[in-house]
Amino acid sequence: MRFGVRKADLLASLFVFLIALPLSVGIAVASGVPAELGLVTGIVGGLVAGAVPGSGLRVSGPAAGLTVLVYEAVRAYGLEVLGLLVFAAGLVQLGLGALRLGRWFRAVPVAVVHGMLAGIGIMLVAGQVYALGEVSVPASALGAVGGLVSLPGHAHPVALGVGSATIAVLLLWRRWEWGARLLPGPLVAVVLASGVSWVFDLDVRRVEVRGLSAAVRVPEVADFGRLTEVGVLGTVVALALLASAQSLFGAAAVEPLERGQRTDWSRELMAQGLGNVVCGVLGALPMSAMGGVTVRSGGGGALSAGARTKGARVLLGVSLFGFVAFLPWVLGVVPVAALAGLLVYVGCGLVPVREVGVLWRRHRGEVVVLVVTAGAVVVAGLFEGVVVGLALAVGKTAWDVSHVRVEIGERGDGVVVVRVVGHATFLRLPKLLDDLEGLEVETPGGLRALPPGREVRLELGGLRHVDHACAAALEGWAAARGRAAVGCEEG
Repeated sequence: MRFGVRKADLLASLFVFLIALPLSVGIAVASGVPAELGLVTGIVGGLVAGAVPGSGLRVSGPAAGLTVLVYEAVRAYGLEVLGLLVFAAGLVQLGLGALRLGRWFRAVPVAVVHGMLAGIGIMLVAGQVYALGEVSVPASALGAVGGLVSLPGHAHPVALGVGSATIAVLLLWRRWEWGARLLPGPLVAVVLASGVSWVFDLDVRRVEVRGLSAAVRVPEVADFGRLTEVGVLGTVVALALLASAQSLFGAAAVEPLERGQRTDWSRELMAQGLGNVVCGVLGALPMSAMGGVTVRSGGGGALSAGARTKGARVLLGVSLFGFVAFLPWVLGVVPVAALAGLLVYVGCGLVPVREVGVLWRRHRGEVVVLVVTAGAVVVAGLFEGVVVGLALAVGKTAWDVSHVRVEIGERGDGVVVVRVVGHATFLRLPKLLDDLEGLEVETPGGLRALPPGREVRLELGGLRHVDHACAAALEGWAAARGRAAVGCEEG
C-alpha cells in the first residue's frame, strides 16, 4: 500500500509525535508497566492500525481511559499476562467487526458514555495525585478517593512541587494561542519539568528505562491456559468492549471534521482489533483510536494537526520507533511526578463538565444517568459501572415512553365515557388506577365524583401498548364495577 507523503503530513506527524510521546510514556507509567510499552503501542497504532483501511485520519495509541483497568489487571495477574489479555481482546474486536457489530456501539446512550469517561477521569486523577507526591496508592478506588484528605501530610514536597508546576504550565500554555500552535502543551510541560529537575538535581523519582528488548515480552503457549480463569476472561471482555467503545465514540466525535468521509464502524473495529492483536504479541498496552485523549479535548488527532493522508499516522509510528531505538535514555531524566501531573490534567479533561451543564438545562434525567454511571464506575469498576448505567438508561427510557392518561366525557344519553390513551405499562399502573378510582364529572357546581349508579363505558382503543399487568388491572376494575369495556388495540 502506497502513502502519499506531503508537507502537511510531515508537519502533522511531528506535531502529534510531540503530543503522543509524553502521553504514551505517562499512560504506561500510570498503568504500572515499563514506559517503553506505551511507546510500543503508539508505534503499532501508527504502523499497523494506521496502515490498514477503515480508520480515516484518527491517531491510535495507548488509551488513557483504560489506564485504571490495565493497572488493576497487572496488579491482579502480573505483567507477564498483559500481552495475553490484549491479544485476546484484539481477537474479540476482530470477531465483533467481522460480524458487523461495530454500529451497535452507536446505540449506547450519550449519558452513559459521558458517565463512563467521568468515572475513568475521577479514578485516573485520584490515582495520579498520589504519584504527584510519590505516595503509594491505596488498593481500592474508594480508598484512593478517601485518602486524598490525608495525602498532603505524607507527600514528598519536591515531587509535589514538580507535579503541580507541570499542571500549571499545561493550564497556562493552552491560553497562549500562538505558543499552543507552535508546540503542544504536554511536551512543553514535561520538558520544562525534566530540565529543571536535571539542572538543579532535584531529589525526585524518575522514569526507569529498561530498554525495548527487556520490556517486550511475547506471550508463551503456557500463558493461554490462563484464559480458562473467569477473572481473566472477564478482563478480556472488559478490555475489548471498552477499547472498542472509546475508539468508536471517538470516531463519531470527529466524523463531521473528516471532509465528508463516513466511518465504516465495523472496519474501524477490525483495524483496532488487528492493532491490539499485534500489541498483545509484543506484550504492550491496549490501544484505542485517538488514544482516548483527543476525543475529550476536542481534537481530531492527525486530522486536527493538518494531516491530508494516512501517511501522517504511519510517519508517527516511524517517529516513535526511531525514538525508542535511538533515544530511550532520554526517558531516564523525566520525573514521574511530571507525568503524573500530565495525567491529572488529562483525567480532568475526561470529566464532561460542559456536557453536564447542557444536559441539566434540557434533560435532567440524563444527568442522573451520567452521575450514577460515573459513581458506579468509581465504586464497582468500569465494566460494572457501564452495565449499571445502561440498565438505568433503559429504565429511564421505559419510564419516559410509558405515558398514559385518562380522558373523561359524557354522551347525550347520560353515559360517561372513560378513555385510556397512551402506553400502559406496569411503571404507570399506580397512577392509572388512582385516576380511575378518582373519576370525576363536570357539573354546574364544578367537578364531582361519579355517583354510584352512573353508567360508565371504558374504552381502551386509544392504547398503543398495554402490558399484561395493566390489562389485568383494567379488566379487574371493569369487572368489579360491572362497567362495559370495548376492544383494546395494542401497538
